[in-house]
Amino acid sequence: MRASARRAHPRPRPFATAGLAAAALAMLSLAACSGSGEGEGVRKEGAASSQPAETGATALPPEPSRSPQAGQAPQGKPGTDKGRSAGATPHGAQRTGATHDPYAPENRVPCTAANTKVVAAPLPRPLNHMLLTVTNTGSKMCDLKGYPAVKFEGAQSVPPVMENTKPQAVTSLPPGGKGYAAVILSAGDGSGGEGRTANSLEVGFEGGGRMAKAALPAEGVHIDDSLRVTYWVSTVEDALS
Repeated sequence: MRASARRAHPRPRPFATAGLAAAALAMLSLAACSGSGEGEGVRKEGAASSQPAETGATALPPEPSRSPQAGQAPQGKPGTDKGRSAGATPHGAQRTGATHDPYAPENRVPCTAANTKVVAAPLPRPLNHMLLTVTNTGSKMCDLKGYPAVKFEGAQSVPPVMENTKPQAVTSLPPGGKGYAAVILSAGDGSGGEGRTANSLEVGFEGGGRMAKAALPAEGVHIDDSLRVTYWVSTVEDALS
């Protein structure tokens, strides 16, 4: 009975058990190696597949510069010269550069005997005064500078000017405009000497040149050594004040 029981349950051999364990370890090691290789392969394949996408991607062309084409003015900030259109003229330049403006410097000339007419008129009031009226007969604005150079017949010199009559600005005459000056012919109290009668008169302008003739009354005018003149002014009132 004991012999048969030993046969029914034989003890495992130590060598067989060790062999099975070694075989199992070998299979696990092989599986681990296989899995590790596949993972590396996947990573390498993924890296390799992404590489061409980075190196082979087409670069975008650079954005073209927005430089102005020929004939176009550069666009700048408001209020700067760069923002103005080509050929634009500042408002002030249009106003001052207008050639039709009679007050523009290029359209002004001096008043002379060639572009004016002079009239001499003795006045009853103020006493012993004569009014000179100059009319611009030219086509341009003329500047009536200084005071008249009055020369009566037989005179060796022209009378002096009264400095207190000097205006603040030069008297300018547009075409057809008039300017005025007064001549004090004699002293009412006899302080100017005996005096004499003059029958002709010439009037000169500042800067010299030809003198303009101004007619006098047929009986002439009485003058003495107190003869003097005022500056050219723009109104009769200023000339006689």
